[in-house]
Amino acid sequence: MKRILSGIQSSGTPHLGNYLGAMKNHIEMQKDHECFIFIADLHALTTVRDPEKMRSMIREIAIDYLALGLDPDKTVFFRQSDLPEHSELAWILSTVTPLGLLERAHAFKDATAKGMKEPSTGLFTYPVLMAADILLYKPDLVPVGKDQKQHIEIARDIAEKFNNTYGEVFPLPDPYIPDQSAYIIGTDGKHKMSKSYGNVIEFFADEKTLKKQVMSIVTDSTPMQDPKDPAKCAVYKLYAYFATPEEQKTLADKYKKGGFGYGDAKKILLAKLLEYFAPYRQKRIELQSDLGYIDTVLREGAKKARKVANKTMAEVREKTGLNFK
Repeated sequence: MKRILSGIQSSGTPHLGNYLGAMKNHIEMQKDHECFIFIADLHALTTVRDPEKMRSMIREIAIDYLALGLDPDKTVFFRQSDLPEHSELAWILSTVTPLGLLERAHAFKDATAKGMKEPSTGLFTYPVLMAADILLYKPDLVPVGKDQKQHIEIARDIAEKFNNTYGEVFPLPDPYIPDQSAYIIGTDGKHKMSKSYGNVIEFFADEKTLKKQVMSIVTDSTPMQDPKDPAKCAVYKLYAYFATPEEQKTLADKYKKGGFGYGDAKKILLAKLLEYFAPYRQKRIELQSDLGYIDTVLREGAKKARKVANKTMAEVREKTGLNFK
């Protein structure tokens, strides 16, 4: 059974891009993989500076995952910060990581290009911590979005550098990027769905907010009576992820026939999202009333993760001379 490792930042209400690009895959893969999924709260410190907000966001993303079907009996589900081994390994890896490797990282370059006045050291060394997150558990596969592929490549480079310096410890992980969910279009119809673009659809939002987000999807100016190309429409593209082949064909035929407006298509998409996520939304309401259970799940997950992390760190300390025989 192959081992997978993936993390998700505690950064607020998840959207369809998060679900289709990561969360859905994580939950499906727990059926036939050994899964380690962690909440990347140490990474979140690069942007979240409010302690109460941080605590709330950690619990909220945990609730989201459990509501969507993550099974803590099948998946090791934990908080990154509960294991100091992540930070320890990140420092050790940083001592063999070439500076130029980090200078080429997209995340830091993008942040500075967007005008960030004082980028932190944490943002710059983000890929080293991410490498530690991955290598600590020696996974076979790392499910990521297409935009995160470079970080897996950096983790592989760092692993090779460590192995060449101290001896073989870390196998090289492979990224897992499902073709059908690598790029989820946002409501602006142009960019990848992302909070940074403000073009998201938050499937756990209240119904009024969800409707507002769906109805805000940008479409072209083709008159209602004219035929339309479903393949070029963000509404149809999002609908296709949740509809059956028969439902997709029915909607596509309406587009091509004409006499069918984009507003009608958005209503169909909204109805489909409410139908698809209804049981998950109900489960989420139930989980919110038992935060003690959420904390217990994360605490028990950390215990399981630590068994693997300690084994890896024992090897690392042996290879680097940080232990006494």
